[in-house]
Amino acid sequence: MTTTTPRLSVLDLIPVRSNQSSGDAIAASVALAQRADELGYERYWIAEHHNMPAVAATNPPILIGVIAANTARIRVGSGGVMLPNHSPLVIAEQFAALEAAFPRRIDLGIGRAPGSDPVITALLRSSGATSDVDAFPSNVRDIGALLNPDGAALQLGGSGDRAAQSYEIKATPRAETTPEIWLLGSSDYSARLAAQLGLPYVFAHHFSGEGTAQALELYRSGFTASASLDRPRTFLTVNAVVADTAEEARALALPQLQQMARLRSGLPLGPQLTVEQAAATEVTPPMQALMDRMKERWVIDAAEPAAARIRALAAQFDVDEVMVSPGASAHADADARTAPGRLRTLELLAAELAGK
Repeated sequence: MTTTTPRLSVLDLIPVRSNQSSGDAIAASVALAQRADELGYERYWIAEHHNMPAVAATNPPILIGVIAANTARIRVGSGGVMLPNHSPLVIAEQFAALEAAFPRRIDLGIGRAPGSDPVITALLRSSGATSDVDAFPSNVRDIGALLNPDGAALQLGGSGDRAAQSYEIKATPRAETTPEIWLLGSSDYSARLAAQLGLPYVFAHHFSGEGTAQALELYRSGFTASASLDRPRTFLTVNAVVADTAEEARALALPQLQQMARLRSGLPLGPQLTVEQAAATEVTPPMQALMDRMKERWVIDAAEPAAARIRALAAQFDVDEVMVSPGASAHADADARTAPGRLRTLELLAAELAGK
């Protein structure tokens, strides 16, 4: 079991507050990534969600390029690309290009959830060029092969007097380095598949906080070494709101807690509320119960107890890295192109856990 202080990373949904445009939210995330880079965070991942007014993270490859171009050291990746929405070849080409532009800094996190509602999912797949959920394992393998410098060989069937021909495909010619491929999931299925394929794996602990120990045990016990990985590799994800006082942390977390409660209750969603708007919002008893359960699993506190909680979680799940999803909103008078609550979360955790 790990006893060292865990390394820190960031998962960003690029939340859009009620006083922000999508451009403002992206600018705030670029500034956040730059600060994470300065503070020594390990990696900065962008999620994929669609048709959500409170989230600007719809296209991870484009946003990864923007953030990688504005940072110097930190690894940048997807948390993750929802593969059933996309052609494996297109994803391989996009991430090969990113890796070519930013060598040894790109992570390709892959998931099989749709990342949206059924209507939007159907629109994303309407071209007929996207992959099927049932083909997920073979599509993951295909992406790995396409990103390999040797490429992938396809056997094209012959007909009549014509013999079958071998056709070589590479995501980019003369590849020198490849992105790290991670498999993401929130079920036993993803844990077993990552173990079978010999890929690093991340269970979405920040979703519900349940099932993590079982998924990680399945992954570790069933792991088969691959050409790229000789032993299991994983880390922990957690929602975090950290401030100078516990009271301020709770106030900053309230807008996102209300948003998640609305989402899980099937209610209409809008942009993320400001601290003042959330404080003035009445919630139903069922929604409050949802929020109370979420608060128990999130890290919402002042710096010292928050850092202690993260250390304890890392030890509990035997990981040496924790990826925090900073969920703080902001006060109404905050600059629209900044995310001061999320920034403060990263600064305080880095100071407590990394001595910076």
